[in-house]
Amino acid sequence: METSGSGRLKVALLVPLLVGGGAERVTLNLIDGLKELGHEAQLVVFSETGELVGDVPDWVKLIDLKCGRAVRAPLPLARYLRKERPDVLIGTQGHVNLVALLARRLAGVPTRLVLTEHLAVMGEPEGVKDRLYRLLARRSYRGAEAVVAVSGGVADTLAAGVGLPRDSISVIYNPVLTESYWKGVAAEVEHPWFAAGEPPVILGVGRLVPQKDFPMLIRAFERILKERDARLMILGEGPDRQALEQQVMQAGLEGHVQLPGFLPNPASYMAGAAVFALSSVREGLPTVLIEALATGTPVVSTDCPSGPQEILQGGALGRLVPVGDHDALAHAIVSALDDQRGAVAPEVLAQYTPPEAAKRYLEAAGLVA
Repeated sequence: METSGSGRLKVALLVPLLVGGGAERVTLNLIDGLKELGHEAQLVVFSETGELVGDVPDWVKLIDLKCGRAVRAPLPLARYLRKERPDVLIGTQGHVNLVALLARRLAGVPTRLVLTEHLAVMGEPEGVKDRLYRLLARRSYRGAEAVVAVSGGVADTLAAGVGLPRDSISVIYNPVLTESYWKGVAAEVEHPWFAAGEPPVILGVGRLVPQKDFPMLIRAFERILKERDARLMILGEGPDRQALEQQVMQAGLEGHVQLPGFLPNPASYMAGAAVFALSSVREGLPTVLIEALATGTPVVSTDCPSGPQEILQGGALGRLVPVGDHDALAHAIVSALDDQRGAVAPEVLAQYTPPEAAKRYLEAAGLVA
């Protein structure tokens, strides 16, 4: 391994926007881990916009490329690399990784590249963009110092879908369990649904997008109400909001279902919920599932590719149901409502901490943490 002369490294992390998604939150957590290890972090964005802008620490240098879109990013990113010359640049998702590869070539700098994939690369390409991404990744990813997948399942699909040797892909779990997370767990939820004596709350958290399949969760909740008095709350924001609200109204569930929007730290809601439910059709390593599990709240998840199998240890730490099966999800949630809350072993949780993840990213790049 190599290190800079002082041992303090300059690490750049590249994200397109600072929206309230899992990959963006994970990037901010990774920055905290780098600080704990004594390294400098710089956050580079295509555009300084999104719900998480205010969560960027004051001590982090935030570079806005002011390009808006990936297609316009290579030249301004190359200029940044030539000026700042970071020791390593960490890309955070497919199209961002391609921008990073091209920008480094244009810049002609020795910055090391770590390319991260958060989502499984499933089956045949879905549309022109996906086909182009796979073609370019197949040709260019080998030029990076490291390729990281956030779960073994993502690594498997990346190797198959992009044509990389499986043993060339490092698996590093997302840094989820931060100091602010634990403070959130201990905070009191002021929402009236969480008051003593109220019906149990089933909680879902995530972007309101098709990947999360919240319509299926709502259908499952309809079945649950036939057996148990309960409430459903879905935290998050996204383009599917109107359709979900319409589904709730058509089912006559307005008094039982709420969509309060995005919360930067939903840990207190997770800790107060009776059951946490993940209904996704596809994931990488679902951050919210780790967060909910760590609170001791019973969890139910679709057995989607990928992540839930690994996080829940094949069903030992929570219930797994088939993707898209609202009857199975409803049955599992009803059963989980009777489960006792239980703490997860410390050694299980340790692998999801920021310092551990930061150390492993730098090791993957060939740098001493």
